[in-house]
Amino acid sequence: MKFIRLTFVVLMLAMGIQTLTAQDIHFSQFYMSPLNLNPAMTGVMNCNIRLAANYRNQWASILRSNAFNTYSVSYDQRIAVGRYDYFGVGGTFWGDRAGESRFSTLTGKISGSYSKRMSGSRTSASYLVAGAEAGFAQRSIDFINLRWGTQHDGRGGYDPNLPTLEGGFNRDNFIFADLAAGLMWFAVFDRDNNLYLGAAFHHLNRANVSFTGNTPDLLYSRFTVHGGGEFQLSDRFGIVPGVIVMSQGPSFQVNAGTALKFILAKNRFDTQAFQVGLWTRVSNKIESGVLNDAAILSSRFDMNNFSIGFSYDINVSPLRAASNGQGGFEFAMIYKICGPEKRGLYCPNF
Repeated sequence: MKFIRLTFVVLMLAMGIQTLTAQDIHFSQFYMSPLNLNPAMTGVMNCNIRLAANYRNQWASILRSNAFNTYSVSYDQRIAVGRYDYFGVGGTFWGDRAGESRFSTLTGKISGSYSKRMSGSRTSASYLVAGAEAGFAQRSIDFINLRWGTQHDGRGGYDPNLPTLEGGFNRDNFIFADLAAGLMWFAVFDRDNNLYLGAAFHHLNRANVSFTGNTPDLLYSRFTVHGGGEFQLSDRFGIVPGVIVMSQGPSFQVNAGTALKFILAKNRFDTQAFQVGLWTRVSNKIESGVLNDAAILSSRFDMNNFSIGFSYDINVSPLRAASNGQGGFEFAMIYKICGPEKRGLYCPNF
């Protein structure tokens, strides 16, 4: 078992250099991180201002203090245009640190969107939204903490005194620009039933993210398709399905599932609901084929304009021998600031 755990750690360290340079962060509760999901979701809300925060901790059972940590905060608001349409403006900041090498990414972006009503009335309508974002990211790494294949002593052990390949890197910190664009369509049938579909294209400019500074290593563009909705089946019960498909270079991932929504209170002055969900994450293997990476248990509580969510990833891939089935813990929070709304229902409640 110690050998399996050591192999796991070595693999994660290697992935931190070889694959995480090309694969973006992701949240299991993608539906509670709208601006990271699609810039077209900027300002798409039934209030005036939205504040969102997300935190993810992964592989702590194996890597301890070197666990993967991801956090994000965002602000966005909508601005009414004409009789039916809206502008959305916002900003996002997120950071990610992975493994013993402290491979880190810090990103700050601003985004904007325009929502055009396609059909409908005050109580039911469909909209097409176009959005874009631009910003800068910083990447850094601590080469001193890396372990290299050349330091393998040939007997299954690690000798830090053996030579490394560190000389191949000539920068451990750099900044690059980043661009993205997205589209989304949604239909609101009434206050409790809706449907949405979206697509986003991240890293349009394909920045050079090489730590050598000599041979270019272009950041893979990421294509995202997502969809979901909310369907009330009775006065006190509904379902909230969702799916996200992401493709980035050699990496491919699908998160899909549904949550059961229990309405605790619903009147003019007080709205409360509780959700429990079951999701799955499927990804591609390094060489070929796909595998079921994790089962995700989620919960969410909504009270008026405040939402809080928790999720836990249960590792079901072959790595479970080292992780004991433990995966990632995630926390999400959304707070919306509303004012007088005189234009009727606008969009789904993300």
